[in-house]
Amino acid sequence: MRNDFEKMTNKERYRIWCEEKPIPLFMQAWWLDAVCVEGKEWNVLLYEENDKIIAALPYHLLKKCGFKIVIQPQQTQYNGIWIDYPKDRKLHKRYSFEKKVMDNLISQLENLKLSYFSQHFHHSFTNWQPFYWRNFKQTTRYTYVLKDIENAENIFENLHPRYKQRIRKEKEELTVSFDLPPDVFYEFHKKSLQQAGQKVEYSEKLFLSIFNAATCRNQGKIIAVKDKNDNLLSALFVVWDTNCGYNLITARRIVNGSNASSICMIWEAIKYLGDKAKNYDFEGSMIEGVACVNQQFGAEQTPYFSIEKSYSCICRLLLKMKIYYEHHK
Repeated sequence: MRNDFEKMTNKERYRIWCEEKPIPLFMQAWWLDAVCVEGKEWNVLLYEENDKIIAALPYHLLKKCGFKIVIQPQQTQYNGIWIDYPKDRKLHKRYSFEKKVMDNLISQLENLKLSYFSQHFHHSFTNWQPFYWRNFKQTTRYTYVLKDIENAENIFENLHPRYKQRIRKEKEELTVSFDLPPDVFYEFHKKSLQQAGQKVEYSEKLFLSIFNAATCRNQGKIIAVKDKNDNLLSALFVVWDTNCGYNLITARRIVNGSNASSICMIWEAIKYLGDKAKNYDFEGSMIEGVACVNQQFGAEQTPYFSIEKSYSCICRLLLKMKIYYEHHK
């Protein structure tokens, strides 16, 4: 049995580990399978002690124009390192343990001979110093998290008074649907963005891959809000594990300058997930207006790290030019 395990690839061993440990949703093997479509690749680095996996660093690898690049997959809030901490370790031992684990994984990472590395780390990862000591850079980003969502009454009481009023007012005017087909959702999002002068940044193939993988595991649902005439106003695709639900993709149609339907939709999503997950992550944004909306729901601002390192000045310049072009065309 041990010989069979030793013959397994890192990905095969990681799949087994994911089923045994409470690894966050976006780092799960099945999720990476779903988002790394259309010729994209993922793999994982492992740190082991006594033939047991202790930590992992899953990553999404792109190979373009001779460059090897690790970046976030689309629709994936974070990857980074997840550590299975030993119990009852004193704080100084925890720090030395973290450094040993991260030094090993960073060395493995640098052995990949990358041109560029950039990952968002889960907010439970709080010690990036070993990366700093190896000349990586860090940017602090923020998401917003609602805690203990099983108590819907408490969540409602902490909403901004204006949001409470809108939810109460729209309750009689709107209907909630939980069976919107995925192709209809995608087209609705695509058209709503076009009306706002924007374009959808993910393919229908990618969305269907995520939708099918999540719903087959009973970890995904489309929640839609319609008016009395059955017109679709807002739709939201949520995914979850037992610890947290995620506001993955939101689509909305602005009616008379109002976004009341999307507020009601998010409230319905929070109630729906109350018996499925402990918390609700808005997948916060650094955009001021989006952050403000998240705050009005009473969500807690939660920092997480974006860690990067450039091994090629040319590659870094090309990536910056690509990002600039996509945001200004």
